[in-house]
Amino acid sequence: MKTLEDLVAEGVSGRAVLVRSDLNVPLDGETITDDGRIRASVPTLSTLADAGARVLVTAHLGRPKGGADPKYSLAPVAKRLGELLGKEVPLVPHGRRPELADGQVALLENIRFDPRETSKDDDQRAEFARELVDLVGADAAFVSDGFGVVHRKQASVYDVAQDLPAYAGGLVLSEVEVLQKLTGDPERPYAVVLGGSKVSDKLAVIEALLPKVDSLLVGGGMCFTFLAAQGYGVGSSLLEQDQIDTSRKLLESGKIVLPTDVVVADRFAADASTKTVPIDAIEDGWMGLDIGPESVREFASVLTGAKTVFWNGPMGVFEMAPFAEGTRGVAQAIVDATADSGAFSVVGGGDSAAAVRALGLPEDGFSHISTGGGASLEFLEGKSLPGVAVLER
Repeated sequence: MKTLEDLVAEGVSGRAVLVRSDLNVPLDGETITDDGRIRASVPTLSTLADAGARVLVTAHLGRPKGGADPKYSLAPVAKRLGELLGKEVPLVPHGRRPELADGQVALLENIRFDPRETSKDDDQRAEFARELVDLVGADAAFVSDGFGVVHRKQASVYDVAQDLPAYAGGLVLSEVEVLQKLTGDPERPYAVVLGGSKVSDKLAVIEALLPKVDSLLVGGGMCFTFLAAQGYGVGSSLLEQDQIDTSRKLLESGKIVLPTDVVVADRFAADASTKTVPIDAIEDGWMGLDIGPESVREFASVLTGAKTVFWNGPMGVFEMAPFAEGTRGVAQAIVDATADSGAFSVVGGGDSAAAVRALGLPEDGFSHISTGGGASLEFLEGKSLPGVAVLER
């Protein structure tokens, strides 16, 4: 695939460049609570602006239904992006062709305000893609830099890449290179840490990775389905009854490591009554919301000797202080393995990346923090990512 470096070498001064970024950040009202994805987009945008390109960025925020919704406006994102770039980034309404100067960056309002962006109808998406091209002109270039959306066949990700000369941005390129290390011939021991709520959400990646890894550590809500498969009572903990048999078969690999103790609560709340119990002592009416300290130590002992680590999904409800220590402890063990043993460590985006920042862990303590949770998982599952495949043509 052609890269951002190739595009800059060809010369972009005075040329319009349409960039698909992933700026889907969490908001509390109009306040951005985690700007990690915006910061990750800056290097590519700065490179183009510094080279004199006229840059129009497309991105989405949330899942608006049926057209424009002020709640999902990219206005706060444009403001923050401008702060990081050190220049104003105007927000462009849909259908309006921006007048850009050389080196200027503008952001198109939420691309998903037009339902054709995510349409399953190829013709509708292609029509919208042509309208996006009209905003920059047929002599423009397209740079795909939103790794978090490359697993989606959407107009601004896939179809535009067929209408303009297409290049992989630095972020997409680095993500693909990192994930290829995990799926190729990773240095061993290779440990994977999976969390999150449901086994069904991670089933495909578990099945794909089990033959390749030395250890697969499971925490989060999904661990209780595995514990139930071993015959333990899990109280009111999250449980996927229809995944118990599947979990039991997966356990036959002998590679899955489960918690030995958990932090339980009498209700799902930050001020709930809590206690730490062994996994064979979860009482009816109590729910597990984090792995316990003994589990953290056991997980850490596995991670200490690992040379390759992939982590996707928190160990508990880290957003609530009483249930954050499992995630913090396991994340710190990965940081230690990276520093002390030279492990190649990858945080698989999504909630895991948010946890790193929310819990005050050093971002540079990991080898790589992905910006695309779903895209990362689908790559590891062995699926073709449409937004990458179209760049490889």
